Amino acid sequence: MMNNKLKNAIALLLPLQIILVKWLANYPALIEEYYSNGLYQYTSKFFRFVLGWVPFSVGDILYASLITLAIRYLIIKRKHIKQKPLLFLRNIVVVLSIAYFTFHFSWGLNYYREPLYKTLKIKEKHSLDELETFVTALIAKTNTIHATITKDSTTAVVIPYTKSEIFDITTKGYVELQKKYPLLDYRNSSLKTSLFSSGLSYAGYGGYLNPFTNEAQVNGKIPLYRFPVVAGHEAGHQIGYSAENETNFIGYLVTANNPDVYFKYAAYSYALSYCLSDIRYNDPELFNALYSKLNVGVKKNYQELSTFWNNYENPMEPVLKSVYSTFLKANNQADGMKSYSRIVSLLVAYHQENPL
Repeated sequence: MMNNKLKNAIALLLPLQIILVKWLANYPALIEEYYSNGLYQYTSKFFRFVLGWVPFSVGDILYASLITLAIRYLIIKRKHIKQKPLLFLRNIVVVLSIAYFTFHFSWGLNYYREPLYKTLKIKEKHSLDELETFVTALIAKTNTIHATITKDSTTAVVIPYTKSEIFDITTKGYVELQKKYPLLDYRNSSLKTSLFSSGLSYAGYGGYLNPFTNEAQVNGKIPLYRFPVVAGHEAGHQIGYSAENETNFIGYLVTANNPDVYFKYAAYSYALSYCLSDIRYNDPELFNALYSKLNVGVKKNYQELSTFWNNYENPMEPVLKSVYSTFLKANNQADGMKSYSRIVSLLVAYHQENPL
């Protein structure tokens, strides 16, 4: 057990840590060189090497254990907490201080690295005309791949792989992608189906990265045709990219560049859904015109995903998303949850240089 002097010291370190992190945020090039491409590369690969072979999520069990211990502590120590509330608050700050340090050491400083669009040297803005041109080409590409798979424009695509096979194919996709983009080097795979998949579904999430164990968790309940891109997205977090629009783009990139035709379909239909949503927000009439060009089978896959999320709608979902949005804003993502949709600019800019 820690003595009181040590606890006091750790508690006092919390505000100093916050100041230090906010100061470091002003030097993204420094973080890029010495943390994201330096220290983090060693710590992340170590955890993936140690835990990647375990068939279940160690991080999920860790979270469940910590929550159980916290509840047990509150029950057993309830009288002591009432008698000495200031000590209890101090102990909470101690836990927060340790968690804050561990989070930023193991992964969190990646929030402050150089933006991916600068690293890849692509622009981050697009016009509606540029988006319409791209979406028109993307619809044609998606329809063609859909027809290649189903041989019937009215049939939805069914992915013929297990979740484990999708993880393996995703990892092989990164091996190929890193030949073109060495910065997307992904080794010692640690992709897993979350033990909390039901909870993630009710919260409205397709997956998450455990920053303390560097395990990528994918919601095992989401429709399988969306699974490849989510796996690619979470692996993108593992290699050190934190911004959601960037990992959305990386997830798309690794899935679209995979030689597997089912993965290509997953990637293009995924990108198209974000682009069409962007157009619907700005020009509903144009959205209707473009959406009408989609194969019926593609629309059925979209409906499959929509039905899935509708089945898990609940009053707590917007609350949880609001909390996470606040977390993102506190970690250098000013758009919060809206940052996910900023993938559209990256897609348009990338495919101007790399036509479909």
